[in-house]
Amino acid sequence: MSDFFLFACDEAEDAAETVVDVVARRIPRRFSLDPRRDVQVLTPMKGGPAGAVNLNAALQDALTPPGEHVPERRLGGRVYRVGDKVTQVRNNYDKGANGVFNGTLGVVTGIDQVAQELTVRTDEDEEVTYDFAELDELAHAYAVTVHRSQGSEYPAVVIPVTTSAWMMLQRNLLYTGITRARRLVVLVGSRRALDRAVANASSGRRYTSLAHRLIGPPADVPA
Repeated sequence: MSDFFLFACDEAEDAAETVVDVVARRIPRRFSLDPRRDVQVLTPMKGGPAGAVNLNAALQDALTPPGEHVPERRLGGRVYRVGDKVTQVRNNYDKGANGVFNGTLGVVTGIDQVAQELTVRTDEDEEVTYDFAELDELAHAYAVTVHRSQGSEYPAVVIPVTTSAWMMLQRNLLYTGITRARRLVVLVGSRRALDRAVANASSGRRYTSLAHRLIGPPADVPA
């Protein structure tokens, strides 16, 4: 990773606006990165002004706004448009050449109202078609939670760190988010929230019995 920035914002609402500005304008202008393919927003939680739900709506408005000639499909409270960044939310072994799996990212490349189909080009550069009845397998992915990003990497990561996510501000969560980036990290939020995340190492202890399973029980204890 070659670049690391902090944009200080005390209020969560201001942080959310700054995240949108950073993703949609600042990073593409300075680093020539595609805001959909190369930049991923990672949030500590789904709810709140700087949570994944609100940021997905704001980033969609900034990057894929409605237009007279922009095809779209509504599903419940969601609107899918050509150009939207989306993710698969459950495994589907019947999609694509070898299946499409939970967490696969892509961009909507086509919506056919006659055939009732939506097409996504995945980050593996495979075109995958969904019937409109299957759109509950997709979710917008301009912003996802840090937990959902585990195991993935992105050229650039933007992380809102705000006091509205106080209970989720943990050192291991911040570390996970930062280490998802290959080239660029941008933190957006208050210094108080950042201090809290760095100082809070209590992520909960996990009891897995791994050592017992690997080594086996003591010699004087029957297996």
